[in-house]
Amino acid sequence: MTVLAGTTTRWVDVCAYDDLMPERGACALIDGTQVAVFRTFDGELYALSNYDPFSGAYVLARGILGTREGIPTVASPMYKQVFDLRTGRCLDDPDQAVPVFAIRRSRAGDRVEVALP
Repeated sequence: MTVLAGTTTRWVDVCAYDDLMPERGACALIDGTQVAVFRTFDGELYALSNYDPFSGAYVLARGILGTREGIPTVASPMYKQVFDLRTGRCLDDPDQAVPVFAIRRSRAGDRVEVALP
């Protein structure tokens, strides 16, 4: 995710990088916002809203990671709609999307940080 120039971004420490199990999600509560954080087998990090717009439940961190046509995805554990981890766009219903958040490893590389606007 790209952070737009001119916007104020606050990076929030979420957890240790090693605390994130590859191909599993974790939920972080940041200023009242539930953020689903994922680490893939290749070490990439993704963060998106934990809210599943189809079920109305905060469950995406419990979803199943995968790929669809080379796109990294998470499938909701409720009704199995698949979301692009990079953009939040639902690949099964293009009218739906969830917010995504910038995510990075700390300068030392041992911590995970998420940006909130």
